[in-house]
Amino acid sequence: MAAAGLSDELAGLLPRIQRLARRRLWSELSGPRLRGAHAELLRLVAAEPGIRVSAAAHDLCLAANSVSTLVNHLVAEGLLRREKDPGDGRAALLYPTPAGAGRLRDWHTRREALFREHLAGLGADDRAALDAALPALRRFADSLREADSLREGDETT
Repeated sequence: MAAAGLSDELAGLLPRIQRLARRRLWSELSGPRLRGAHAELLRLVAAEPGIRVSAAAHDLCLAANSVSTLVNHLVAEGLLRREKDPGDGRAALLYPTPAGAGRLRDWHTRREALFREHLAGLGADDRAALDAALPALRRFADSLREADSLREGDETT
């Protein structure tokens, strides 16, 4: 496939897979929906308890004020806990609450089951092709992140 066709296909297909998976998972959840960015932030905080809002914003490629808004929602839902950084009273450290950790475990379990189910429905060749594509997709994501970081550096100078 030509680069232009591949770029169009990737740009449309990856978000569609995410939306379809979220829609299916949301329909099975009780309580308020975990929207994509909320789930991403909760995953990050669970993986790095005590992360600062600014570091979370950088990792998620979002503006700090956007992450602050997400944090406010997750705190109000009882899924995140925010504490002042003892080393810098202006900064906040983020921690998952037990409810947040449980919600995230449930989300992961359901998402894994959904993907396993649909991967099992594919032929062995398709599963092997998807497996073989993962390193290239990671490099592609890293390339986008690097380009974004370089652009951010240019904007601050």
